[in-house]
Parts: sequence; C-alpha cells; structure tokens
Amino acid sequence: MTQPLYTIASLLAATGGTAPRLAPTAPINSISIDSRELGPDALFVAIKGERFDGHDFVTTALENGATAALVSRDPGPRRILVPDALKGLEDIARAARARSAAKIVGVTGSVGKTTTKEAIRLVFEAAGPTHASIKSFNNHWGVPLMLARLPEAAQFGVFEMGMSGPDEIRPLSRLVRPHIGVITTIAPAHLEAFGSLEGIARAKAEIFEGLEPGGVAVLNADHAQIGLLRQLAEAAGVGVVTYGEAEGSDWRLGDIALSAEGSTAQVRHGGVDYPLILNVPGRHMLANATAALAVAHLAGIGAEQALAALAGFGAQVGRGARLLLGPAENPLLLIDESYNANTASMQAALSVFAAQPAPGGRKMLILGDMRELGPQSGALHASLAAPVLASGAERIYLVGAEMSALAEALGPGRVAAHAASAGEMAEIVLNDLALGDAVMVKGSNGVGLMGIVQKIRERFERT
Repeated sequence: MTQPLYTIASLLAATGGTAPRLAPTAPINSISIDSRELGPDALFVAIKGERFDGHDFVTTALENGATAALVSRDPGPRRILVPDALKGLEDIARAARARSAAKIVGVTGSVGKTTTKEAIRLVFEAAGPTHASIKSFNNHWGVPLMLARLPEAAQFGVFEMGMSGPDEIRPLSRLVRPHIGVITTIAPAHLEAFGSLEGIARAKAEIFEGLEPGGVAVLNADHAQIGLLRQLAEAAGVGVVTYGEAEGSDWRLGDIALSAEGSTAQVRHGGVDYPLILNVPGRHMLANATAALAVAHLAGIGAEQALAALAGFGAQVGRGARLLLGPAENPLLLIDESYNANTASMQAALSVFAAQPAPGGRKMLILGDMRELGPQSGALHASLAAPVLASGAERIYLVGAEMSALAEALGPGRVAAHAASAGEMAEIVLNDLALGDAVMVKGSNGVGLMGIVQKIRERFERT
C-alpha cells in the first residue's frame, strides 16, 4: 500500500489541533486552500486572505469531497481546530521538511524566478522523484502550502520565494531550509518598497539566513549588486557559486547564438566546455538554464543528464510562451509575456521579439504598466523607448497611466493606441490583429493583460 502524504494523527501531531470526530488513521493525500480545487483525500485549509476568508468555504469544500478542514473557528464534524489556520499550515510544512531527506533548493530574484525554478525542476525530474512549487505560489501562504505538499519519498525539492517588501524572504527561507539558494538577478522590481537596487539586493539576500549548514548560494554575476551579494553570503557563512557571462563566473556563458526558435551557448566550468542547447529563444533563458546546470552539479547530477533534460526546457504561459494560432500556412504568432514586468524583463523580452519575424504580416506590441517602481517610474518607463523601437514593431499599443512616459519618449505617431485599462484595449487590438501577424503582450500582472491574451486566443484559435 502506498504511504499517504499524512494521516489525521500526523496532522494533529504537527499542528497541536483537535479533531475528536475524525479517524486518526484516515489518509490525507492532498492539501488545498481552494474549495474548488481539491485532490484525492484532501485537507482544506481555511486561511484568511485580504479578500476572502476560507472559513466561508469550509462547508463547500467538505461537500466537494474534502476529507477534513483545518479551521480556527466553527468546530464541527470533519474539522481540525487550531488557533490560526495559516500557522497550522506552516506547522504542517515544518513537519514535512523535518521528515524529508530530499535535496532542497530555494529560488528568488527580481526576474526569472519561475522560469529558473522550472529549469531546475526539469533537471531534478530526470534524476529522481521531485517536488516543485506550482504556478507562482511564492508568498507567505504559497510557500508553506507548497512545502506542506512535499512527499516524504521525494529526492529533490525546489521552491520559489517572492517578496514585495523587506523581511518577507527571511521567514520563507527559514521554513524551507534550502541546501542551495539561487538568486537569479537584481532589478528594479518593487522598487517603490525598497528605494534602491541595493535595498532589493539586501532583501533577496535574506534567503541566505535559512540555508542549511554547509549551504551554497548560486548567484547570477551579471548585475552590479553581485559584489554586495557575495559579501552578504560570506557574512552568513554561506559558500558562493556564480554563473553568467561575466568574466570569472564559475559557470561562464560564452559563444552565445540566438534565433527566433532557440538559443545555444557554451558553458565553461572547471576548464570544461558544455554545449547548452535550448528550444526557447532569449539570452536570459540561457542564463536561467545555466543556473539549473550549476544547481544540478551541486546536487550530484551529471552534466550530460542535466543538459539532456534542459533540451526540453520551454517558456511558461505568461512568461514567453509562443503560440501559433490559426491555420498552419498563415498563423498568428502570440508571444505571451503577460504575467509580470520590470525594466530588466521588458528589455529581455523586447530583445527576443526583435529577432522574431512575423509569419506573414506585421509585428505588434501590447505593453502594460510596470507597477511599484516608485518615483523613478516615469524615467524607467521612458527608458524602454530604444528597445521598443529596436524590436521592429510596426504597431505599438500601450495600457495604463504609467505608459504615458513611454508614449512621450517614443514621440508623435509611434503609438497606435493608448488605453487606461486592458478591457478598453482588448477590442481595439482584436479589431486590428490579423492572421500572419506576430504580437507580444507584456506588462505587470495587475494590469490584467492576460485577459487580452485570452481574447486573442479565443478569436484566432477558431480561425
């Protein structure tokens, strides 16, 4: 018989909760905070968020098949009562980590967290049973939820950690206790909360405080804060491995060749050159894959096995996924970068788009505000003018008030339309797009550009 993820008894031991009406041996094989998405033998955790209180959905979750609910009020049948449901979830996560013998990796950074996490997951899965964060579950409830789902039999685990302010990475890292901590890069994301890139670097470096004894930091060397991160790692007693194009990187990218369909490079480590071949375009994708190669080495996975796994590495939905919609002889190319944006990721995506020809028509850009940039927002938006023009886009659509600075920097006649919201822009774009066009959509998640992506897909997938 397969060992369950938990039993009711082990959950009670982890949380100190009470559940007199639940059988101690009853299995729990999945954990959810969404009453609509329940796996087999599910535990529903009634956490209270900014917009919803999970306690309002306990009855629905139980009706939908949950075995039990973790609650902090309204005790009753099939409920585990604890003082605080989120703290209870964290207690379960700690128990999962304490029993695990897996090699654990934590990933943070201003850009490329999810993509790098996915590259590491691919490499780990080629070597053994692997557990990884899904989507962008990387905050104060997402990380404990992902860690609580860690199977005892997993050999590898990789967890993404995000932040919007200081002192947010530290508790996540101390919960996950990684053996390897990856910082992808430092860029002006959430700049409003930190005031400077140094402030962002110091906040990202909080990941070092949770590393296990003998832990190693894997750091991208291609940014100005690498020296500070080295100092902070050394002060925390953490070893450092670097990767990137910078001279002296432990895993150094060279001989880079980029095309519209893929990317190749030679990665030098320890005097040996390794051929890195990806079926996804972009210099930044090569960097993300190189981070995974460095992590694989530290985890005891051979380079050949890691490189073979990375050959299947692809861009994720909302993060550069390329979709060909409509008839094969004359499709619409949609590049979906709608999940998030800051100046670094914008420039990287625009560079990829510059190398991308349209299948048979025009090149078009739909760009939304980059959020949380503080007083520098206007200048940072305006700084995109050169890469936007270099992308070869014939039609440029802008969404959001902050994009006014880019519109001004581009000059008269460059912007096809500028709307306050994604909803207003959707119909404008749909009335202009045609088969054969190539269109890239990118902006901060809060702008809602994924709604435009969905409408484009609905219109052209049926064509």
